[in-house]
Amino acid sequence: MTGIKPIVVGVDGSEAASAAVAWAARAAAALSLPLHIVTVVHIPAFYYTEPYLAESFKEELEDTAKARLGSARVHAKQTVDEPLDITTEQHEGKVSQTLIELSANAHMVVLGSRGHGEFTGLLVGSTTSAVAAHGHCPLVVVRGRTMDGQPPTEGPIVVGVDGSESSKAAVEVAFEQAAARGASLVAVNVWSDVSVQPSLGASPEDPLWSSIQTGEEVVLSERLAGYQERYPDVTVERIVARDRPVRVLSEFAEKAQLIVVGSRGRGGFKGMLLGSTSNALLHTADCPVMIVRPES
Repeated sequence: MTGIKPIVVGVDGSEAASAAVAWAARAAAALSLPLHIVTVVHIPAFYYTEPYLAESFKEELEDTAKARLGSARVHAKQTVDEPLDITTEQHEGKVSQTLIELSANAHMVVLGSRGHGEFTGLLVGSTTSAVAAHGHCPLVVVRGRTMDGQPPTEGPIVVGVDGSESSKAAVEVAFEQAAARGASLVAVNVWSDVSVQPSLGASPEDPLWSSIQTGEEVVLSERLAGYQERYPDVTVERIVARDRPVRVLSEFAEKAQLIVVGSRGRGGFKGMLLGSTSNALLHTADCPVMIVRPES
C-alpha cells in the first residue's frame, strides 16, 4: 500500500469484528482516509502432517475468508453515507505478525474486543499485546457500552496525559480525532503518590499535596500547548486529579466515544502497555480504547 495511509481493520467473522468494521468505516469517513479490510488464514502446523487434509482445509478456510471480506465490505459501505475507498486483502500466516507488518503503512489498526477462529482470545492473548508493543501506528480495540457491544458514536474524546513521550503522541492523535468528529476533548492527568496519603495527615490544603497538584497542572498545560491553536474548534476540558488512573479514566469512558492513552507512561501511567491501567481499560472500558506509541 502506498500514498495515503489507510485505516486497517482486522476481521474474523465475529460480532466484535463486525463492530470494529463499523467503527473503522466511520473513522475513515471522518478522516477522509481509505479503509483496508484484512483477514488472516492460519493453518495449524499439525495439519501439514497430512498434506491432503491440509490442502482441503486450506481451501475451505480461503473460501470462508473470501466470503468474510465480502460481507465486511458491504457492512462498511452500509455504515456511512459518504463514499469510501475500500480495499480488502486476504493473508496467510500468523495474525499478529501480519498486522504488525501492515501497521507500518497504516494510519491506525482497528480490532474487535473479542473474536473467534484465528482471532480467538484476541483481547487477552498475544495478538493485541504484540501489535500494541511492536506496531508502527495507533491500535484501536473497539468496545461498547450496550448489550450488543456496539461502540458509542457520541460523547467526548478522552485522553490520558502525563509527561511521557507516549502521552505527547496520544495528545496529538486525540486532537486529530476530536477535530474530525466534531467532538470535545477531555484531557486527564491523574497523579498518585503513596507517600501522600490522607491517613498520614495529608490533605488538599497541605503544601506537599498542593505543590504536586500545581506541578501536574503545569505538565498538563505543557502537553496541550500549541494544540488548541492548531485545533481552535475543539473545546477542551482539563482534569487534574489525585487518584488511580484506571479509576478516573474508566469513569470518563462511561460517557466517551473514544479513550486515548499512550503505550507507556511515567508516574501513575507507568507500565501503561502491560500494566494494570491499560489491561483494565482494554478489558472493561465502555468505549473503544486507542493505544498510541511514540514515533521511534
